[in-house]
Amino acid sequence: MNRIFLSRTIAPVLLLLIALPLKAQFRLDVESGLVLGTAYTDVRIPNQGGTLVDLAQQLSTNPKVFYRARLGYTIANRHTVSVLYAPLTVRYEGRFNQDINYNNVVFPANQPTTVFYKFNSYRLTYRYDFVTRDRWRVGAGLTAKIRDANVRFEGESRQTGYDNVGFVPLVNFYAAYTPGDRLTVLLEGDALGARAGRAEDIFLGAAYKLSPALSLKAGYRVVEGGADTQEIYTFTWINYASVGLLVTF
Repeated sequence: MNRIFLSRTIAPVLLLLIALPLKAQFRLDVESGLVLGTAYTDVRIPNQGGTLVDLAQQLSTNPKVFYRARLGYTIANRHTVSVLYAPLTVRYEGRFNQDINYNNVVFPANQPTTVFYKFNSYRLTYRYDFVTRDRWRVGAGLTAKIRDANVRFEGESRQTGYDNVGFVPLVNFYAAYTPGDRLTVLLEGDALGARAGRAEDIFLGAAYKLSPALSLKAGYRVVEGGADTQEIYTFTWINYASVGLLVTF
């Protein structure tokens, strides 16, 4: 089914873009900042028989630096194809107040435990901007996302992890308002909900133009979602304070 989605959506889009006039522009969006914390990180593996834990509430974590990069290519001022690389690993440390059955390995209560919550994202996006005015730019499209996730528990005498690599289709959206010559207010992201889970990655902030080709951006990003299947139950909410550079060439 994943291959069918890719062949019927992404491939025709790429062929369309090749046929469009060559009035095009590249844009590099580099973002960094701090992962401020997680509102919740619920994990139960296996979903039947495992212990439900909230890593954000039962263990501790420190703010950490993150980074991500997106390269986009816009044709005819309306069609944009972009690729995104967004790695992330959050480390939790502490002691559980009960025995935890994770991935059929029991971690005893009151023993030092470290949990690595990895959630790397690779995305290919096509967006069509249906509003391209001087002050407003609004668009929507589709994102093909590859999720590379792993939740790894490490105790004093035992350790185990659960890899989860898969394809996720998302809806992409973008809205930008430019009230003056230099400042732009931005709302953009990818999101979609389904019966077995959901995913949202949303940025709200502003960009300030330093030169015709360079802008500085800052704002708040939230990543939320997870899956509830026969094998696993994982949901998380991650808060980011982000800054970045937008380079056009």
